[in-house]
Amino acid sequence: MPTARSLFQEILDDDEAYRLFCSIAAGGEAQGGWENGRIAALVPESQRALAPKIARHGADEDKHGRIFTALLHKRGLTPVDVPPETDYTMILERRGIGLPHTKLRGEERLTEHDIITYLAHSRVTEQRAAAQMDMLVKYFGDHPEVGRAVHMICADETNHLAYCHEELLRLAAAGHGRTIQGLLRESALAEIAVYRDVGLAVMGHMGRILRWPRAKSAALAAGIRGVYAYERLGGWRRMVTLRMPERRNALGGPPSPEPEYA
Repeated sequence: MPTARSLFQEILDDDEAYRLFCSIAAGGEAQGGWENGRIAALVPESQRALAPKIARHGADEDKHGRIFTALLHKRGLTPVDVPPETDYTMILERRGIGLPHTKLRGEERLTEHDIITYLAHSRVTEQRAAAQMDMLVKYFGDHPEVGRAVHMICADETNHLAYCHEELLRLAAAGHGRTIQGLLRESALAEIAVYRDVGLAVMGHMGRILRWPRAKSAALAAGIRGVYAYERLGGWRRMVTLRMPERRNALGGPPSPEPEYA
């Protein structure tokens, strides 16, 4: 059975696979940057203190998108169009998780419930992002081409997850605990299904690019479905627990200065 390390190494070693991987990542991060920027602009007066933190979150996501694009340019590659079935962010939005883009494109102020919805959705998706970046740091943190980038993004994702925990706990203490738990559960159950579907789609594209034998593709698909089965049976609960992070006010300062990467 291929390991996560061997799979990513295959992608890293092949220009077309690497091009698709970085394009998908850059597109998702840029979309997250836009969403956070709009939310920061539309924060209700009751939560105005959150606006700079949400804006910082968005600035970090924009930075990550530029980092993935810079990784492509370092190899002399340009981004490719992201296949719609691999667009994790947009598929979640179509599933009704998070705030709808029709609302974010408007000028009407968000409600406090909207902010809770945003934070609950972010707590779930940032859990996934932090875990993925921890894995990449473990296996490729010392890689000469991508090591610096994965360390930088991993540190930011850790901060984003800490921020979501802290702000949701603050809102729970203000009387929103039941609402928060319901939104977290809804978001987690939707996210694990989207993660499965997107994972299968990405592996399908990679298999065609890298010309994997049918048995290898089948084994990887079985592994992705196995992860989903575990998460559906109870693994999703790790995405809905809240605990005060060791690092408080993780997004309270300015974003890291330019130049941020290459």
